[in-house]
Amino acid sequence: MRAWCGPPWSCRRSPTSTSGVAFVRPFITSEVCSVSDAFIVCSSLSFSWPDDTPVFEDLSFSVPGGRTGLVAPNGAGKSTLLKLIAGELRPTGGSVSVDGVPGHLPQTLPLTGDLTVAEVLGIAPVLAAITAVESGDAAEEHFTTIGADWDVEERTRAQLDRLGLGALDLDRRLDTLSGGQVVSLGLAAQLLRRPDVLLLDEPTNNLDRDARHRLHDVLHDWSGCLLLVSHDRELLDRMDRIAELDRGGIRFHGGDFTSYEAAVQAERELADHQVRAAEREVKREKRELQQARERAQRRAGNAARNLGSAGLPRIFAGTMKRNAQESAGKANEVHAARLTAAKARLDEAEGNLRDDRKLALDLPGTEVPAGRTLFVGEGLRVRRGGRDLYAGVDLAVRGPERIALTGPNGSGKSTLLRVVDGDLEPDEGRVTRHPGRVAYLSQRLDLLDPGRSVADNLAAYAPSLPPAQRMTLLARFLFRGSRTALPVGVLSGGERLRATLACVLFAEPAPQLLLLDEPTNNLDLVSVGQLASALDAYRGAFIVVSHDERFLAEIGVGRRLRLVDGRLLDTTAP
Repeated sequence: MRAWCGPPWSCRRSPTSTSGVAFVRPFITSEVCSVSDAFIVCSSLSFSWPDDTPVFEDLSFSVPGGRTGLVAPNGAGKSTLLKLIAGELRPTGGSVSVDGVPGHLPQTLPLTGDLTVAEVLGIAPVLAAITAVESGDAAEEHFTTIGADWDVEERTRAQLDRLGLGALDLDRRLDTLSGGQVVSLGLAAQLLRRPDVLLLDEPTNNLDRDARHRLHDVLHDWSGCLLLVSHDRELLDRMDRIAELDRGGIRFHGGDFTSYEAAVQAERELADHQVRAAEREVKREKRELQQARERAQRRAGNAARNLGSAGLPRIFAGTMKRNAQESAGKANEVHAARLTAAKARLDEAEGNLRDDRKLALDLPGTEVPAGRTLFVGEGLRVRRGGRDLYAGVDLAVRGPERIALTGPNGSGKSTLLRVVDGDLEPDEGRVTRHPGRVAYLSQRLDLLDPGRSVADNLAAYAPSLPPAQRMTLLARFLFRGSRTALPVGVLSGGERLRATLACVLFAEPAPQLLLLDEPTNNLDLVSVGQLASALDAYRGAFIVVSHDERFLAEIGVGRRLRLVDGRLLDTTAP
């Protein structure tokens, strides 16, 4: 266990007022565990990027054993926090300690084409040493490499079988695998390390239904400490607790995601009620202050007239006037203090409101006539790794169709989108494309220049758009102020997806056909809903690959195609 210093447990709590209405969040619980029970301890943790942009400041918490789901809006620092815990990043302040061996599955996995399955799993050197020994080479270095791992291939096969990858050859190249297969392979690599603490960042990205169920089984049997970042409601409902990274602190809720959502909704309603009550209080105090001032002015005027008509000595009249002014001044101070206190309670109530920023996404209003043919592919055949991925496939896209393309991992869905886009030519078959623009969003999010800023990337895709309009557009995608100047390479997965969406969808000219490959990957739950609303309002055509049935139901899909066993089947309900 790495050394650490500082308090064993703390988490930021919302303040309560000492007078008037109490502004509290009573239903979010903090699961306090002793240091001896904690697998992860972060003490006064701070982290900033090299340009001094802060991510965390003085963050302290601990995580016990069991399954913990970590949630927060995109860009809040979830992935960065996992990297700090895994030791892949160094904090700029404070400390992180992990009790045992950590295993980290990041959002972005290596996709280098010349890597093999064995190399990704980290067993290639051991397999090579075993092969050398079996061939008669008794060099000591081989036995040192092997250690106690003589059964490494058997253990690896068992782990791959458990994750549905039993048919993979260990020398198969990574670039022949689907995105879902790469995610499952990355998980297998971490499990083979036998970690005590498992850190998973969006582990259901690109996974088909069967692969998700296998992941659920693996995590159900997990006996160590699991800290998981996900936007998958079904997976989050299998957690023992939910940790929310919120406004500079972490709050824990005991229970699954459904109960956490209910608590958050109750919290939101209470905060709204408190704000309305505080606003009424401020208005009342302002009104009473104004009325008190008007009464004081009337009394002062009446007193002056009465004193003049009574014929009192000037010195006596002056004394009475000063006393009246002092009395009015004290009354004014009392009401002003009450107004200040009411405004403070309003500020406190507004501080308890959740910052649920929403993606303001309106897609380009391209109208596609019902009879227009955008793409026709006849007898399409594509080979990968010496085998037919599919053959004899026919596909036509006409008018503003909304098509969902589904199928198992590895069936060729992403490859078919590349054929439609023109990024890949089929080995056989005939393709006809309409001259209108096609916008393709790859699941690998490798379209943008990682070294250039978000604003510079958008300028490259939409050069005729005035700078002020580009800034307005980026603000709608939740990039404001200094965040527009961040290099794409340092963005979180959700932020990179938003930046790619902005560039792809608003490039010139506007697209008539959208090809979206797992567009909800890495998006927070609020942004998923906003993307669904935008696609529902879009007037062009789209083909979307997604395993998220809830999302597909929300975007008005009218045609369903399933790619399985090399055939493209129309599964649209009659």
